[in-house]
Amino acid sequence: MKKILVALDGLKLSKPTIQYAVSIAAKHRAHLVAVFLDDVTYHSYKIFELVGPEGVQEEKRTRLEEGDIGMRSVAAQQFTTACDNASVDYSVHHDRNIALQELIHESIYADLLIISEQETLTHYTENPPTRFVRDLLESVQCPVLVVPDHFKAIKKVCLLFDGEPSSVFAVRMFGYTLAELIDSEVEVVTVKKPGLSGHVPDNHLMKEFMKRHFATARYVVLHGDPETEILRHLRSFGEDTLLVLGAYRRGMVSRWFRPSMADLLMMEKKMPLFIAHNK
Repeated sequence: MKKILVALDGLKLSKPTIQYAVSIAAKHRAHLVAVFLDDVTYHSYKIFELVGPEGVQEEKRTRLEEGDIGMRSVAAQQFTTACDNASVDYSVHHDRNIALQELIHESIYADLLIISEQETLTHYTENPPTRFVRDLLESVQCPVLVVPDHFKAIKKVCLLFDGEPSSVFAVRMFGYTLAELIDSEVEVVTVKKPGLSGHVPDNHLMKEFMKRHFATARYVVLHGDPETEILRHLRSFGEDTLLVLGAYRRGMVSRWFRPSMADLLMMEKKMPLFIAHNK
C-alpha cells in the first residue's frame, strides 16, 4: 500500500484537489494523508482588521480565530466524508508550524504529494506557478502531482522525454507510483533540433525499457524549440491528460532568463503535472 499526501488549506479548501487525491488513492488502494497546513502565522483575516481607535481589539481577534478554527474543522470533515464515500483508507495531519517546512518534511515519508497549482497559503491569489508551489518543488523529497483548479478523470498520459537521466527517472517514478494509470493511453514526446533523425534519444535502450513498463506507448518526435513545440503539440490534448516530466531544479540566475518547462506548463496548460527529479 502506497502513502499519498494531499496538501490542503483549510481556510481556502480546494475541492478539485480532494477529488484528484481521492480518485487516485481509490484506484491504487493507497493510504491517503490529508496534510492541513494550519500555519500559526496564517489566518483568514488581515492584521489591520483587528486595529481600532484604541489599538488591537482582542475580543475581535478571539472571534476571528474561532471562526478560522471552525472553517478548518469543516474542511477536514469534507475531506473525511469524501474518503468515506470512496472507501479510501485515510488519516489527517494538522501541521501548525511553518507550512512549507512542514510539508517538505512530510514528503520524506511519502510516495507522492498532491497539491493544487493555485496553492499560496496567503490571503492573495496568484497565477500558476505560485511562489509556494515553486518553493515546494525546489526542495520536495518525493514525486509531486500538481493539479488544476477543476477535476477531470485522467484518460491519457504524456511522457516528456529529452534523453536526459532526469526524464527517464521521472518516467520510472511515474510507473512505480501511479501504475494503475498505465492502462490509459500513453504517448512519449521528444523534441529534437531540426535536421536530426526522427528517433527518440537512445532509441534502442529507451524502447527496450518502455516495453517492460508501457508496452503500448506511442512515440512522437517533434523538431524545433522544445518549449514552443511541446506547447503547440499539447493544444490538441484534452484536460484529461496527465503530463510527466523530470528535473524541475534550475539555478536562480538562469531562471531569470528562462523559466523551467514545468513553470511554462503550469502557466499555459490546465492539466495535472507529475514532476519527479533525482537529486
